Amino acid sequence: MPVLASHRKPRTKVRTTTPAVGFTTAALASVTLLSTQNATAAPAEPRPAIEDVQKKVDELYRQAGSATQQYNRAKAASTTQRAKVDTLLSDVAKRTERINEARRELGAYAAAQYRTGGIAPTATFFLADDPQGYFDQSRLMSRATERQQKAVDDFRTQQAEASKKRAEAVKSLEKLTETQTALRTGKQTVQTKLAEARALLSRLTAEEKARLAELERKKEAEAREKAERLAARQAAEAKEREAAEKKAREEAAKESAEAGGSGSGSGSGTGTGTSPGSGTGTGAGTGSGYAAKAEKVLAFARAQIGKPYVWGATGPSSYDCSGLTKAAWREAGVTLPRTTWDQVKVGTRVATSDLQPGDLVFFYDDISHVGIYKGDGMMIHAPKPGANVREESIYYMPIYGSVRPA
Repeated sequence: MPVLASHRKPRTKVRTTTPAVGFTTAALASVTLLSTQNATAAPAEPRPAIEDVQKKVDELYRQAGSATQQYNRAKAASTTQRAKVDTLLSDVAKRTERINEARRELGAYAAAQYRTGGIAPTATFFLADDPQGYFDQSRLMSRATERQQKAVDDFRTQQAEASKKRAEAVKSLEKLTETQTALRTGKQTVQTKLAEARALLSRLTAEEKARLAELERKKEAEAREKAERLAARQAAEAKEREAAEKKAREEAAKESAEAGGSGSGSGSGTGTGTSPGSGTGTGAGTGSGYAAKAEKVLAFARAQIGKPYVWGATGPSSYDCSGLTKAAWREAGVTLPRTTWDQVKVGTRVATSDLQPGDLVFFYDDISHVGIYKGDGMMIHAPKPGANVREESIYYMPIYGSVRPA
């Protein structure tokens, strides 16, 4: 029986799409992972309050000011040490030349002795044509030997002194290297602190910068109010002193008039007039002496208003704080040290309530800033990097103390 053909439709094989499923699964896993990461990610750090930024910037500027004083001290020490080294090297060169001269003189003696040769004195006596001539020549040679010995002694002395000076020069050069290292370190510290301050300010938004400026204005206003109160108090105290002095003079004149008779009144009056006049003149002379110097100091300081603060600068186009005070007092014939730390030791300490124009006011516990008091609670100073020489209340910064330089 023949085999019947099958009428069933052949089954079509369906290919599975495993790669697609794998891709979809991976995508879902990625989404899940990202969702998990977003959910667990730490929140962004909050921006610091603008008041904290202001405090940080002020502190960085203060640290930069302190580092500037360290730089100034190292620079002054380096300059002094360089001058000392130059003097020592010059002295060593001169002594070396004297050694060379002594060496040449000794060489001449040695050459002469070589040419004449060494003959015993007895043989020289018997070989001499004239015994008296021998004795004369012997005395001459004795004096020559003394000169030779003196030349040798001089050579040794010069050699010892030159060696001593050379050792001093070496030590001075080592110290100079140390001060120059301190100079470089101070400079780097200043630059680092200022860079930190600039970076902090550069991250502020326009709104934050405006708020910071408002805080600065508020701080300045509060400082001005304190200055005004000090000025009012000083004016009242001055008025009281003037009234007391006037009353004392009037009472002294009245007592003198009552003590004298009609006959001796003229003589007594003349004596009284001379005595108070002399006393008043002495007091005014002392005050006017300092006042005259202070006037020169303040005239110079006012002329520098508007010039930029530059750390380490002493003028004439820019200044740091102690560079300005040093230059100003130099106009009055007074030489101040270079740094605030040394300037605060000059003259007489005075209380804030007793400040007079020309006095120096120092700030912060580390004495890293100084200004020139101009009266009425105000000063002229070179404030900080980015600012110009200006007038400002002495209460803008915490006061350390004050001195009267002359």
